Amino acid sequence: MKKKVNKTIQVALVEDDAGVRANLTRMIDSEPGFHCLGAYADGMAALKSIPGNRPDVVLMDINMPGMLGTECVSQLKSLVPDLPVLMLTVYDDSEQVFKSLMAGATGYLLKRTPKDKLLEAIREIDDGGAPMSRQIARRVVQFFQGMKKTPETTNRAVEVGTLTERERQVLALLSKGHAYKEIADQMSISFETVRTYVRSIYEKLHVHSRTEATLKYLGR
Repeated sequence: MKKKVNKTIQVALVEDDAGVRANLTRMIDSEPGFHCLGAYADGMAALKSIPGNRPDVVLMDINMPGMLGTECVSQLKSLVPDLPVLMLTVYDDSEQVFKSLMAGATGYLLKRTPKDKLLEAIREIDDGGAPMSRQIARRVVQFFQGMKKTPETTNRAVEVGTLTERERQVLALLSKGHAYKEIADQMSISFETVRTYVRSIYEKLHVHSRTEATLKYLGR
């Protein structure tokens, strides 16, 4: 049997603060299984290089000179639709969160996120997940709970009804912003089992991200 070779996750950074950019680069390169493929000071530089380099994950700031991170995400996704982008910012207000998600961001974390949680989020997003801190996930839930329901609500409820009890438990935790490892610990199951449940949830709900799954779970 061939020994499985662990993948090195290639990460690109888009951050205008030179100190933050340098610290993130060092953090990523010092961790086994991670490599900083490129670090860019603004959106224009990122747009010139990232599509050709094809990193596994992009960490994106929001407030940058010349081009906001949300606009950079939108343009990157038009060039590389399957590129996972994780917003890493100081902003936790609802407007910035939803602008980022609408632009195509896959996840959203605050810069004060501890190193181990950030690295876990990078692994999760590379593995098809959509990490969000709990306070961000709470804002997503509150925002959509305040929206008026549409005629599609019944159809979405039917789709959610196809989930097993365990899948619904996983989805409920996903909607609250829990990472895969936290879900595994809370439900006393393995990380791989969580991944299997998430794939099944996405397939049954016809979605491709945590955000889309959360919306259907909330009936929006």
